[in-house]
Amino acid sequence: MSSIKEIKKARLKKLENIRKAGINPYPSKANRTHTCQEAIDGFEKLAEEKNELVLVGRLRTVRGHGGSTFSDIEDGFGRLQVYFKRDELGEKKYKFFQDNFDVGDFIEVKGTLFLTKKKEKTLLVQDYRILSKGLVPLPEKWHGLKDVEERFRKRYLDLIMNKDVRDKFLARSRIIKTIRDFLEKNGFIEVETPILQMIPGGALARPFKTHLNALNLDLYLRIAPELYLKRLLIGGFEKVYEIGRCFRNEGLDVTHNPDFTMLEFYWAYADYEDLMKLTEEMFEMFDFKRPFKRIEFLELGKNDEEVKEKIKEINNPTFIINHPTEISPLAKQIDNDSKKVARFQLVAGGLELVNAFSELNDPLEQDKRFKEQEKVREKGDEEAQRYDKDFIEALEYGMPPAAGWGMGLDRLIALLTDSHSLREAILFPLMKPK
Repeated sequence: MSSIKEIKKARLKKLENIRKAGINPYPSKANRTHTCQEAIDGFEKLAEEKNELVLVGRLRTVRGHGGSTFSDIEDGFGRLQVYFKRDELGEKKYKFFQDNFDVGDFIEVKGTLFLTKKKEKTLLVQDYRILSKGLVPLPEKWHGLKDVEERFRKRYLDLIMNKDVRDKFLARSRIIKTIRDFLEKNGFIEVETPILQMIPGGALARPFKTHLNALNLDLYLRIAPELYLKRLLIGGFEKVYEIGRCFRNEGLDVTHNPDFTMLEFYWAYADYEDLMKLTEEMFEMFDFKRPFKRIEFLELGKNDEEVKEKIKEINNPTFIINHPTEISPLAKQIDNDSKKVARFQLVAGGLELVNAFSELNDPLEQDKRFKEQEKVREKGDEEAQRYDKDFIEALEYGMPPAAGWGMGLDRLIALLTDSHSLREAILFPLMKPK
């Protein structure tokens, strides 16, 4: 078996041959008339009328038999067999294909459709053109790699070799679109808030720190968009949402990645009971059956760590409600109970999917909670909520009663696509270099 180095040397020679023939091996444009799937779906009519098609895609197989060569080409929509026939192309053009084209090359083919003797839908090639010459071979065995992390490091190969992986990320796109449509149908508008922040807030997490040279200013990558979205409630918007990347300088495991996609929305004049109803309605789109079970936080454990362990055992969608005030510095207390806040987590499949609560809008109480968090931070807790003077000032202008909701989209997508790890649901998860 030839080494990668030898194969690359041979392919570089083929590249040179293509250039010597006066052909650009990397043209800037293709002339596609149909996708492979359109050719398949419209096959009967296109074949009967002998319509000339131009298809493009990557060569996935090349099977030569004397004056006949069958290949499969694959584009972003499907895969189709194409037939290179010496009598159709002429000796010179046929041999040029055989001598200089390889599996992995991108190609443009022009021709008409027909059915082979084995009843396979096929394009008879009347002309062809190189679109991109590949210099190294595609892997022969990829799906069964023992080093699963190699699939994440070289996701482009994972996508080429595994249709189920491509399908997973197509599903991701559809899931996010479905959620966007749902929120907009319910009157929410999409907004964008700063990723670079002077004070990281909105969650209990350790931030990434960076520096802005132009202003000689230390900044942080956001851990959540929460405090800016609340400023929009103060400014007069009643229903806002944001889908964007957040960054937390924490460990990596099957449910955590340092950068991840967060969905947060805020709803003026609503409380966490309204949010639970809306959450059930949203998740019903993904075949979750309502009503969801409700469990008090303290029924699961005395602290956040004990509850996290119990969460791993919960499979059916469950609201964990009414958390202790000391671990919820941005949530509103339940009426007549200063020890609990009006908060819930939605748990399913052993994962915390949603964190939501009635928002604290009392500037004096928020000031007090921030100061308590600063004391915790001074004792060494780098995840404690920072004191945000500007946010307190904004609250002093008045924020309507409101409820806020946050979800790590990667976790939902991992659950819905039956992925064993968050990294399976993120196109390019952070990986330690080899």
